[in-house]
Amino acid sequence: MSSLAIETEGLIKRFGSNTAVDGVDLAVQRGGVYGVLGPNGAGKTTTIRMLATLLAIDGGRATVLGHDVATEAEEVRGKVALTGQFASLDEDLSGTENLVLLSRLYGYSFPAARARAEQLLTAFDLVEAGPRQVKTFSGGMRRRMDIAASIIVTPELIFLDEPTTGLDPRSRNQVWEIIRALVAGGTTVLLTTQYLDEADQLADRVAVIDRGKVIAEGTTGELKASVGASALHVRVADNARRGDAAHLLRNLLGVDVVEESDPAALTARVDDPLVVATALPALHEAGIAVTTFALGQPSLDEVFLALTGKHADPEPELDDLKETAR
Repeated sequence: MSSLAIETEGLIKRFGSNTAVDGVDLAVQRGGVYGVLGPNGAGKTTTIRMLATLLAIDGGRATVLGHDVATEAEEVRGKVALTGQFASLDEDLSGTENLVLLSRLYGYSFPAARARAEQLLTAFDLVEAGPRQVKTFSGGMRRRMDIAASIIVTPELIFLDEPTTGLDPRSRNQVWEIIRALVAGGTTVLLTTQYLDEADQLADRVAVIDRGKVIAEGTTGELKASVGASALHVRVADNARRGDAAHLLRNLLGVDVVEESDPAALTARVDDPLVVATALPALHEAGIAVTTFALGQPSLDEVFLALTGKHADPEPELDDLKETAR
């Protein structure tokens, strides 16, 4: 049995004149979490839908758990699960009724379906919500219920397409714990996300996709090291002096200095950390007070910006919207 859960070579998908996926190569090991990052319209969801056999491949090849997705789609579907960006539950049914219905469709007897529903509601901390209609659930409850519905039969591989988009921090942490529990139980997870801290928290390896191509791949540590040895983070005490601080640091360090969305914050990537030692005295001499001056490894957000030229923006992808309309 291959050690790879997913392997693609030159994967291509077109929608008319638009090439949404343009030669994607992936090699995803069994076990653990593999993250896929990319800006809006990068082709992340399109790639997942091809791997899950929901979209035909226009070029290249892909195998999932040893089966060719083009010629062995039924075998692939029997081993994988998919949780998309939008809840796939019947909102007029209760949580329990949704799980019982899906269990029955999987071939469970009615008593076994009830038992499996109760087991999942307990595992996902949804026992009290079970009798309620899904349309009364909060966003976090819906996402947990959606994942529960995806693992009625425990899959060898689960595709999670931006599972925490729009959730509050507490709900996101709950979903993260569910993902970790799935991996501990032996399930491989392919996760797309635009929350970079999510990839940092969960993913063993990450592929960055932009304009339908994989432009970087590795562990989060490897990706961070690829865009510079260190990152300098400065926060000035007086917002009005931020421009002066940025100008001073550009001249002193010889690097680009980014003015962050925080009106007091600046960030710069530096290859020689020793040069940074001169920056704080220079700011002091210029009369620019700082509240934060820290040197560390670049964040995954800075990696994302360096690789794609864009900040992560958790909005629906253009190619996703086109597919939804089809």
